[in-house]
Amino acid sequence: MSNTGLIIEERASDIGDFLVGRLLPFRKKRMVGPFIFIDHMGPAVVKHGSYLDIGQHPHIGLSTLTYLFEGEIMHEDSIGTKQRITPGSVNWMTGGRGMTHTERTPEDYRDGRTTKMHGFQIWVALPKDLEDMEPNFTHVAASELPKWTQDHLHFTLVAGEAFGKKSPVPVYSPLFMIEVHAKENAQFDAGTALKGEIGICVIKGSITACDQEIGAGNMLVAKDEDYCKIGVSKDAHLLIFGGEAFPEERFIYWNFVASDKATLEIAKEKWKNKDFPMVKGDTSYIPLPER
Repeated sequence: MSNTGLIIEERASDIGDFLVGRLLPFRKKRMVGPFIFIDHMGPAVVKHGSYLDIGQHPHIGLSTLTYLFEGEIMHEDSIGTKQRITPGSVNWMTGGRGMTHTERTPEDYRDGRTTKMHGFQIWVALPKDLEDMEPNFTHVAASELPKWTQDHLHFTLVAGEAFGKKSPVPVYSPLFMIEVHAKENAQFDAGTALKGEIGICVIKGSITACDQEIGAGNMLVAKDEDYCKIGVSKDAHLLIFGGEAFPEERFIYWNFVASDKATLEIAKEKWKNKDFPMVKGDTSYIPLPER
């Protein structure tokens, strides 16, 4: 998904063990592990006149992870994939050296019905030695993801490894992404189960960290690696993510991610000249934003 106009940055605050802000990137923290961009989509109503219609746009140097709670999206890409994204499943698209895709409301949902759209669009930067890898796509059904319950908390391991479990999503660096639902008020203490930098998106309800209550719509980033101990409110819904940080800085321009700015300039010119691989049979084209 194109990130144009989707990120609202707010000043991050410091509450002790955590930084608090709105999603990634925010000013005090540009990445959490290899995670470089997080967009919370919705909840929104999709109906006639407001369908999702994101035309062809490119990606390099990253994998996109689409994870829905409600609604459905039809994904098509330049390597020939046509995949319906459904709630609880994972679409993992690796742009590598260059890939183009579209995201639209499925045709059978365009019959006047009203539906809801709610989920996350996430970018995971590739390691430097894999930035130019061959593009690929993987879809993992909801039933294939590890799930378990502990101390009134229900966990789904969306990607990576944590708590002795491993998701089938084919990631390229040490990371984790976990969905958490609280059945009752609970304590979450990761102990040694999460390795690297740790971020928490509060989707619903609230959490307590450093004696402060943090409500929905905020993201916390632990200031110390491998540390995460919070209180979780009843009926809360969280997304916990992170992993090992890369040694090199990453740069972003539009939908392009790279460890050097020259690669971004090459990608910009390629997209302007329509030299990227395109989705077969699709004539849409989102122009490169000038900024």
